[in-house]
Amino acid sequence: MTWDGNDRRRAQVLVFDADDTLWENNLVFERVIDDFFAWLDHPTLDRVQIRAILDDIERANTVAHGYGSKVFLRSLAECLERLRERPATDTEQREIEELAMALVERRIELMPGVADALDELAGRHDLLLLTKGDREEQQRKLDGSGLLHHFRAAHIVREKDVDTYRWLVGEHGFDPSDAWMIGNSPRSDILPARAAGMKAVFIPNENTWVLEDEELDPTDSGVLRLAAFPDLLRHF
Repeated sequence: MTWDGNDRRRAQVLVFDADDTLWENNLVFERVIDDFFAWLDHPTLDRVQIRAILDDIERANTVAHGYGSKVFLRSLAECLERLRERPATDTEQREIEELAMALVERRIELMPGVADALDELAGRHDLLLLTKGDREEQQRKLDGSGLLHHFRAAHIVREKDVDTYRWLVGEHGFDPSDAWMIGNSPRSDILPARAAGMKAVFIPNENTWVLEDEELDPTDSGVLRLAAFPDLLRHF
């Protein structure tokens, strides 16, 4: 999909995802999962088999309880209980929490070029931020990122589905056909935004959570695919 110079100069509404678009997020969870599997040291199941069990548990828990570190810890404990066919002991629960301490203590790692690109984009477009997850946890990341001043508004929601995007359009009163959702997740950023009438920019992240992966239509002219965040400056 291509745009001419006029498209690049014209002010538009750009809505940004946060986790794994502006900063690394799932990579930290993956490191914890690797440590968890090593600690489990299951005698018969390999990591692929255990990961399939954990993915099923996480899929159910996100529907029932939402997202974030607390839900993730719950999923690890339930995975342990399913594999060992008994409740986790207090000692095991503490060990799981210690494994996941990195999730609480981590510093925000911005993606390369994000700060400079946002600084330039904010000078010529209307920037919004839309992220999902535990409100307190997401707000802590937003505050620690040093990026909030670039956005006219930042919204933390429970789920990013088509109704959320329709709400966002109504809340800010913009024309969805002249707005872009920018993110790494087909499931939460690209497909529901397109269903709500917005265009979208897909910036893949090799560490994107497996539950956020869905097929995108390669013929959809309303989706711009970029290799890296700073590439936005060539189009907007």
